[in-house]
Parts: sequence; C-alpha cells; structure tokens
Amino acid sequence: MPPPAYNLLDEPWIPVHWSPNASPPPTGEPPDRIGLRELLLRSGSITGLAVTSPPAHSALLRILYALTARVTGLDEVGTRDWGTRLQDVWDEGELPREGIAEYFARYEHRFFLFDPKGGRPWMQDARLAEQCDADKTAGVNKLIVTRASGNNHAWFRADRDARPELPTASEAVLNLLVWHYYGPSGRCSAREVNGTKSASMTAGPLRTALSYHPEGETLFETLLAGLVRPEATVTPTRDQCPWEWDELPDPDKAPRAPAGPCSRLTACSQHALLLVPQGQDGQLVRDAYITWAYRTGRIPRSDPFLIWQVSQQGNPYPRPADSRRALWRDLDALLLKEPPGTAQPRRPEVFAYAVEVSEELRVRALGFEQEAQAKDIQFVSGTTPPVLGFAERDSPRTALPVARLRQFGELYGRRLDRAVKQAWAAYVRDAKAKGDTWAAEAAGRYWPRAEAEFWDRFRRLDRSGTVLDADFDRAGSRAAFLALAVEAYDTVTASVTRTQRGAKAVSDARIGLYGGARKKSSGSTKGQDA
Repeated sequence: MPPPAYNLLDEPWIPVHWSPNASPPPTGEPPDRIGLRELLLRSGSITGLAVTSPPAHSALLRILYALTARVTGLDEVGTRDWGTRLQDVWDEGELPREGIAEYFARYEHRFFLFDPKGGRPWMQDARLAEQCDADKTAGVNKLIVTRASGNNHAWFRADRDARPELPTASEAVLNLLVWHYYGPSGRCSAREVNGTKSASMTAGPLRTALSYHPEGETLFETLLAGLVRPEATVTPTRDQCPWEWDELPDPDKAPRAPAGPCSRLTACSQHALLLVPQGQDGQLVRDAYITWAYRTGRIPRSDPFLIWQVSQQGNPYPRPADSRRALWRDLDALLLKEPPGTAQPRRPEVFAYAVEVSEELRVRALGFEQEAQAKDIQFVSGTTPPVLGFAERDSPRTALPVARLRQFGELYGRRLDRAVKQAWAAYVRDAKAKGDTWAAEAAGRYWPRAEAEFWDRFRRLDRSGTVLDADFDRAGSRAAFLALAVEAYDTVTASVTRTQRGAKAVSDARIGLYGGARKKSSGSTKGQDA
C-alpha cells in the first residue's frame, strides 16, 4: 500500500498570524495554517508564526532560516558583498519567487512526511522500521512532549498509551522538530545496526537552552534578520540540510561536523525518528519510533541564536532557559559586544548581522526549561519592544546605561532575596532555615514591578547619540529599584513584626537592602554589593 501523499510544501500544517493588510484569497479569509511554499511566498503578509509551543517555534524558525538562505542565495558569500545582497532582498519586500520555485522543484520529493519503505520522509529515518522492534515503539504520547506517557503523572489531560488520542500531522511534525532540537538523553527504544543493539541517546543541541531571535514587523523581516554571514569557504554542496543529503548517515560512524550556517541550523540532531500514518489521507499519526541517531560522538554545539557563557571550569555553555527569569534581565547581554559578568557572556552571533538590516527589531526569546538529561519543566517565551537600535555598535552611549539599568534591577533583587531569608532565619532562631516561602513571595512582588520600571526608564533613554550617557538618571534609577525592594520586603515580613522577636529580626535584616553592615578590614571600610 503506498504511503499517504502528504507533502509539507503544500499541506496546511504551519499556523500563522496574517497581517491586517494581507489580501484574502478568492475563497474568503486567509487560512489559519499553510504549507512551506505559501509561507515563503507570502512572508511579507504574515506577521509571525502562531506556533504556541516555544521550543517548536524556535525549531521551526531554524528550518525557515535555512530555507530563506537557500532561496535568496545568501547561503554563500558570493562575488558581491553579502551584506549588500541582504539589503537588496530587504528592499524588495518579499523573498524571490524564482528562487523559491527553483529550490522546491529540486527538492519537492524530499518534503513528503510519510515515505517509509526505503524512502526519505522529511527529517526522519525510514530505516527505523527495520532496525527497531515494531512491538516496542515510543508511541504518539511520547512523541507529543506535552503529554504524559508511560508511568508519568498526567496533570491536564488523561492520556492512555493503549488508546491514545491520535495527533494531527501538523502537531506531529512540530513535535518531531522539538525532539530533534530539545530531545533528552538516556534510555530509548533499542536500535540494531550491523548486528549490535543500542538503547542510549544523546541530548539534542538546544536542550536546556534559551534562544534569542530578532523579530520584525513581518515574517519576511524576521527571516532575513535571522541570517548569518557564511564563511568564505562555505559552499551549498558541503553545507547541506538533512533533506538535501544524497544518503542518510551511517549510525555507526561519528556524526558529520556542520560545514556552514545551514547545516549548523538543521543538521545537528542526535535523535532519529519515524512517524507512522493512520489511514491513507495522512492527516493523523498513529505511532512513532524514537531512538538514537549516532552510536558514538556528539555534534559540537555552536548555535548563533544563543548567549554563550563560560563555566567556572572554563567550558562554554549556552545560557539556560529559566521560567523565573524575565527577558529584560538578559538585555545587556544582547546589546553589548562584551557584556559584564564573571560568566563572560557573549551575545548571539546573529545580532551582529541583524542590526545591519533594521534598528526597529524586537527580540523574541524561546526555550524549554529542562534538566540536562530527561526532565522537562516549563516552556519559556518572551518578547521585548524594538531594542536593536540600542546595540553598542549603533548607540554606544545608550548601550552602557542599559547595562547599568539592568544591573540595578538585579542588585536589589539579590539583596531582597538575601534580606528576607536572613529575617526568617533570625525570626525562627535557626541559622540553617532557608526561608524559601518568604523568598518566593518577595520575588513574586519585586520582579514584575522591576520589569515595568526597567522598560519605563529604558524608553526615556536618549537615542540621538548626542547626550552624554543617554540622559540616564543613575541616582533616580537606583532609588526606584531600592524602593521596590523595600516595599516588597515590608509586605512579606509584616506578619511577624507584631512580636518583639519578629520586629527585631525584620529590623536587623533590613540593612541588607542597603548593602549590609559596613565592615572594617585592614583599616579600610568596605560595603557589601557596593
């Protein structure tokens, strides 16, 4: 029986937000979902992706960046200046139709979602049907990362492995991408290659990481702002996406190292998957194989959308996704070439090129708070106002005040956390008491208001470049964040101040909000957190 003819170029699987000015089709309203071909052709009429899962959104953007580089010819340096060619495409206001038609005509056969018998289903490995046990597949509940599977607890819905609700092809593809980029390490379905079975996989290239994407008014602007200049040695024949490979890689050999931006964005997965369709229309997926892609070796992590920092052991690692941390707290690491901090953060590579095309770009952060091995915790997403005009290259007088503003917010957040914990320990007369309940309440009161204060003062900064320090009110900013910390401290500790012991504990710890008690050391006086 032939596989369903579900081709991702034309099947409506990508949810999008249309611009209010988008011209409707003859049939009426623009569709909620479209295929890859229409998405690229009409990217100027789309404000953005409507993918609700941040890791799926992040993964799909990387696929679209690679396709954009291909259809524009910006996947190699070329004979004309790369930046000039990028600006030429930007000025056109749409991706080149000829480039889209030519590329998809060449690779249309590689975008079928189902092609199991020796074929090449998109971003999958058809060999798994023979190399894995068909009676021990992962199942669709495992494929859909928001569902409970196996013996895990179900929180929002009751999913049974024996009778799962079958996902649509669209839902399955988006979760397929999440597995490729954010998949866990550890035990998996056994895969037998060359007579040897293995059942251990390596974590995906973006696992635990938060990625930062320049975002324009339209998807067209967003895709161009996400392109990175290739090295002079990069060629499309070597820098290939998985659907462009002549043959699938040998699982027994070490994985190929990325040869350029396109392979770096799309060909770093450590997982192999295969979707099994339900029926002949290809609209539902009934099963899934999920296992390891390479028995040995790991592809180096070098993604251009991550903030890279250095551990105490001197090893580079991406800044992790943290659902408790608002995006404004990373802003100076996005705008400054050499942000302050002991972790030596390095801003995402893509921002060096995004500022060349527009200063009116926002930043969208997308990620998945996870443990390094297997536990998934929470999706992470956030968006800034237009900020790239404040980047150090274009507005050096503004970028450093932005960093100082963020540092004030962080400083008083740390002091508040420490002060409420000290007050609690003194109140219960237990130096080891953690005071986590007070700390959590204080953080919940302080950080949302600190974020509002940050953006309010951020908008007041002068962008002309003619005013020293961008008219930054240093003393006023410090006092504003301190006032927010004091208010949160007083509210959280108020319940114990009715007793003498509680009032003394709260009063003694309050000094921590101002930097702590002065200590004399070697004849000099130094303050904490000065």
